[in-house]
Amino acid sequence: MSELLTSMAKSLVNNPDEVVVKKTERGNTIVFELSVAPDDMGKIIGKNGKRAQAIRAIMKAKYLKEGKRVVVDIVD
Repeated sequence: MSELLTSMAKSLVNNPDEVVVKKTERGNTIVFELSVAPDDMGKIIGKNGKRAQAIRAIMKAKYLKEGKRVVVDIVD
């Protein structure tokens, strides 16, 4: 599923080669750490965090059927 997050992030940024997604599972929770170039951080977060919220909503919806909790952290 990290492929979905990677492709979404790469389509939004100017430096797609610097997009890195790290997946960690902790029990019933899946944590995705999304890292992008510092110049692209604003493009991922969006105005008032709208893009970040949309990315998180898509990832949560994808794992809803499996009964998993999903956290998407945007790190630098």
